[in-house]
Amino acid sequence: MVSTQQVEFDRARPDVYGSAHPKALLKVIEEDGDLLHSLENQHIVSVDHLEKDVLIQLFRLAAKYESNPARYNTPLQGKILISAFYEPSTRTRLSFESAWHRLGGDIMSITDRSSTGIAKGESLQDVAEMFNNYGDCVVLRDTANDSVSEMTSSLRIPIINAGNGIDEHPTQAMSDLYTLFKWRPSLLQPHSTDFKPIRIGVIGVPSQMRTVRSLLKMLAHFPDIVEQVVLIFDDSITQPFDPGQLEQLREAGITVTVSHDLNAQLPELDVVYINAIAWVGESYETYGKTFVLSEDSPLKPDAIILHPLARGEELCTSLDDTAHNWYFSQARGAVFVRQALLTCMVQRANTVIDVV
Repeated sequence: MVSTQQVEFDRARPDVYGSAHPKALLKVIEEDGDLLHSLENQHIVSVDHLEKDVLIQLFRLAAKYESNPARYNTPLQGKILISAFYEPSTRTRLSFESAWHRLGGDIMSITDRSSTGIAKGESLQDVAEMFNNYGDCVVLRDTANDSVSEMTSSLRIPIINAGNGIDEHPTQAMSDLYTLFKWRPSLLQPHSTDFKPIRIGVIGVPSQMRTVRSLLKMLAHFPDIVEQVVLIFDDSITQPFDPGQLEQLREAGITVTVSHDLNAQLPELDVVYINAIAWVGESYETYGKTFVLSEDSPLKPDAIILHPLARGEELCTSLDDTAHNWYFSQARGAVFVRQALLTCMVQRANTVIDVV
């Protein structure tokens, strides 16, 4: 258990999140490394394909990496990652590549579709056949929703959906939950006296934003930690949900409400997740320009803010030096979550899960 004094101290000092909270997760999660073997050679396309118990063990392994980064530096030695990003990316691409390098592996990186055979009409299936010969794992970001699915039919090495069109971004959702559990480890102890479900406000459009779509799918795996999800978007949005999105949450037992008034909701929210950008084709669209978070927003004193970044005017820099800022922790933690996932996918988990 983590003492209340320690947790409160760390909340008030966002700059110390890197050491205390990962170790807290190691204390509250009982290790069961066998579960991680289910990820070996598996494609990570959708959050729907993941299992709660496996995710918890993945977060434990990520906490190991974050607690002692220098100790686990060679599990992927001799392995090659194909990093294919055909859509602009900073955090996702660099965090995947940082994760692979930190584990001792080598990388082949593609950042321009026009420099590949695709520009000459080569099919994604044929590209996948070539990838089988050149690497041990693929991370793909494309502007088309179904690019990852098209490649899986030909791939014999695992692939990760790194955010395709408006479809899904599963590893972002993993990083989101990892951040929540670092912030409040008691969320993983439903029978403890410190356990208290959270009210989370999600500012965004589930039918258009892959980060929001994936976060909601991830929460459906952890309904016990959620008291209520409040979805906040412009009243001009006529189709905020795709078919089945809202039903999936309700079937999981999550209470969902909708609001168009951000400030009316903020005083009751423990977590605020905000995003404003959705990639559509070769460009992006911005939603919710009227929704802005700043130091003047009526946030609960102990509420935290998450944002997948990159941010625009919706998230003021005046919040960066406050205890509400957990979006930088979110970005940092993504490296360790991806380290854990990549280790498991290329069958190297045994090299680290038994190391204390």
